[in-house]
Amino acid sequence: MDTSTKNGAAAIPPVSSGKRIALVVFGIFLGLSGLALAAGGIELISLGGSWYYLLAGLGLLLAGVLYLRRKRLASAIVGALLIATLAWAVWEIGFAFWPMVPRLAPFLVIGFAAALVHPWLAGRGHSGQSRGFAALFAVVLAAGLASMFQPHGVLEATVQPQQDGVAAVNDGSANWAHYANGPTGTRFAPYTQIDKDNVGQLQVAWRYRTGELAQGASESQNTPLQIGDTLYTCTPTSKVIALDADTGKERWTFDPKPANTKTWNRCRGVGYYEPATVTKPFQFEGMQAPSAPQAGVCARRIVQVTMDARLIEIDAQTGKQCEGFGDKGAVDLTVGLGKVKMNVPYYAYTSAPTVARNLIILGGWVFDGRSTDEPSGVVRAYSADTGKLVWAWDLGNPAITKLPPEGQTYTRSTPNMWSTPAFDDALGLVYLPTGNEQPDFWGGKRPPLTEKYASAIVALDMATGRERWTYQTVHHDIWDYDVAAQPALYDVPDGKGGKIAALVQLTKRGQIFMLDRRTGKPIAEVVEKPVPQEHAAGDWVSKTQPYSTGMPALGAETLTERDMWGATFFDQLACRISFRKLNYKGEFTAPGTQETLIYPGYYGGFNWGGAAVDESNGYMFVNDIRMPQVVKLVPRETVDVAKLTSGHGVGSTYPMDGTPFVIDHKAFNSPLGIPCQSPPWGVFAAIDLKTRTKVWERPAGTVRDAVIHGVRANLPIPLGMPTLGGGVSTASGLVFYAGTQDYYLRAMDIATGREVWKARMPVGSQGTPMTYVSPKSGRQYVVVVAGGARQSPDRGDYVIAYALPKTP
Repeated sequence: MDTSTKNGAAAIPPVSSGKRIALVVFGIFLGLSGLALAAGGIELISLGGSWYYLLAGLGLLLAGVLYLRRKRLASAIVGALLIATLAWAVWEIGFAFWPMVPRLAPFLVIGFAAALVHPWLAGRGHSGQSRGFAALFAVVLAAGLASMFQPHGVLEATVQPQQDGVAAVNDGSANWAHYANGPTGTRFAPYTQIDKDNVGQLQVAWRYRTGELAQGASESQNTPLQIGDTLYTCTPTSKVIALDADTGKERWTFDPKPANTKTWNRCRGVGYYEPATVTKPFQFEGMQAPSAPQAGVCARRIVQVTMDARLIEIDAQTGKQCEGFGDKGAVDLTVGLGKVKMNVPYYAYTSAPTVARNLIILGGWVFDGRSTDEPSGVVRAYSADTGKLVWAWDLGNPAITKLPPEGQTYTRSTPNMWSTPAFDDALGLVYLPTGNEQPDFWGGKRPPLTEKYASAIVALDMATGRERWTYQTVHHDIWDYDVAAQPALYDVPDGKGGKIAALVQLTKRGQIFMLDRRTGKPIAEVVEKPVPQEHAAGDWVSKTQPYSTGMPALGAETLTERDMWGATFFDQLACRISFRKLNYKGEFTAPGTQETLIYPGYYGGFNWGGAAVDESNGYMFVNDIRMPQVVKLVPRETVDVAKLTSGHGVGSTYPMDGTPFVIDHKAFNSPLGIPCQSPPWGVFAAIDLKTRTKVWERPAGTVRDAVIHGVRANLPIPLGMPTLGGGVSTASGLVFYAGTQDYYLRAMDIATGREVWKARMPVGSQGTPMTYVSPKSGRQYVVVVAGGARQSPDRGDYVIAYALPKTP
């Protein structure tokens, strides 16, 4: 057949109607995609952003038109766009895998399709070459898909830890008697029965269900205690349950029946007090001599603080309330606070109570962002024997050392300690991680006296409650960067053959501060750096903020447009446009009437889960959250406050009564509901506290159980997800962690970060695991409470114990 025209030029070869339709569809797709990218690109350029999307959009539009006309030049334009996109992507972000995906993957798919349809444009003579290009694109896409299931951004360990030879205790004589095992907050267990060689044999030893599903306002975040042959756990609504440590069989249950369980139900742990074991009790007025062990009743006590603000002691043997404690077994913690809206509640205690010798030391949780007139952040110590108030530290009035004078209250709306303190029994100091002063995001009315205590670590004399020193991690905190994690106490080398008594404090900013816990002076260098000075009307900002330059920081970099991400180039473009519209000049951009980006975000960096320190080598295991939020101050006169969607955190509005503004919150997500910044959104890492360097880092978990718009991912892609909870380390060099978005308990080699074992749980967990050796069976158990991961629709009521198989 003659396919030439009269002037000798080649004619367009005939194609079937199906192929013609395919060309039309492909051309229309490219054209519409090009129009969308070009339109968005124009908006991005107008905001000072990248020109790439406009140029790429115009290129796709032209290619689409040419495909509709069956012009050979269309394939060349697609090829040129692919090469130009690759060059632009490498220029922007190098060869980092996840940032490259939304930039390059769409053009690889387009290139593959273009190679398939190219013979219908160029004629039969080019079909072999086209099949070759299609095969090449297919191989690259397959390799990219396979690579999605491998971790990226991994920092491998290049050194081995320096061992200190901590003695192992495998005989069952040790107890897990504090929230973090000991008072130092290190979450270290001196057990070696489960090690790197046999951890792969771990199996479920027993499973217990509490019967309380953590739904709605409830989240299960408990770490049990172990005393002898009994495990003590608690539920979000403050129930306490005693279990046999070897079988998980229920021994007793105590239900305090709190008056309110509608708003913010948490129980992260209980306390333990045994009068006979206190060798040097603190002396105070009205002190009662400890009961003799043979007295039987309440010789060992579980200490619980309820959601309706009661301090209760329970007989650890029987589960009966200790009638001689407080008023028939309970102390009312609202005494001295003044007005407390308990139906909300405006005051509770979600963290485990701290028992130090014969004292119970407590702070309190307040509902964020409600008002400038909220309950006091007073920290109090009660007699563990009688429940009588021993001392009070009122942050706004140091003259108040016990109850306020008649007719007065503790100073309202002072910074609070809602998390867990650590204490050094030898120094006689308790270390308080404090919150920021309420309301969170506007601070124009905060008094100077209490400003210095906000978002700080405060050391108090345990015997008297008087301040010894204060170190602030954020000045005038209007970002909700309160100090959420328990401090970790660990002695570090001084470089002269001795040791320094150190305190290591993780912060929501991703900064890690190392202080001399005797004086509060930094051991690792801290530099005050200038920060943006713009602020909302009536407020102010500090000229500088502290940066712990002597320690590694995680997730603390300033975001740029290049960091924006998406599953496709469309939502990546949308995120770039959104980012450019935001009020953002770095970490300390003050909230304003324009939408303002807060990063790392008020959920983290490091949240209440805290660190786990392997005391045998000085490695500190950490996990973080990288979830920026967008906030906006809205002038109060423009809002009907009665109609606000008021809640806690993202997706809610804080009324901030007593200020000129209310504040809106939302997540910084793409139109598909995916975080706008590049992964990872959470990592595992180890810090060598001796050398103050990061040893290794890995993405934290996979998207397998993530649910977006009702669709479950079901793919074990290790993007690195936000984590909530802490780890526990053992003398065998393992660290156990369960608080990922996917439903696994993991064991990692703390020297390398490599996962050496994992077990699938029925639901996710927000609890920190714990471990113990049973005095009856001699078996080491690892226990985790699984009530559901944060932001997961799946909820449970599980307490699960893992152990090695029984030996004959």
